[in-house]
Amino acid sequence: QVQLVESGGGLVQAGGSLRLSCAASSSISRDAMGWYRQAPGNQRELVATIHRGGNTGYADSVRGRFTISRDNAKNMVYLQMNGLKPEDTAIYYCNRVSGYYNWGQGTQVTVSS
Repeated sequence: QVQLVESGGGLVQAGGSLRLSCAASSSISRDAMGWYRQAPGNQRELVATIHRGGNTGYADSVRGRFTISRDNAKNMVYLQMNGLKPEDTAIYYCNRVSGYYNWGQGTQVTVSS
């Protein structure tokens, strides 16, 4: 079972940027991976995906502001977040798009207005 560890969150003002990282304990090169987020009182939502061939997809709420990428040699997935808004405040997780691994602890992103 692959273990996932997210990092890179923090407190940032609206309009700022953060880069999240997801480290996998073993190869995820064949997996379609995604970044998810969960705000208090809300369900977890998928915000960005990257398939093993590099194709990406984004939720409407983040398209044009967030960029997902991966480094298969390092078993890493990244999320570059620009133009952050207060509504982006959430705990961010990475995982497969389907057939989830165990969820990591996530990384908190807080955007102040």
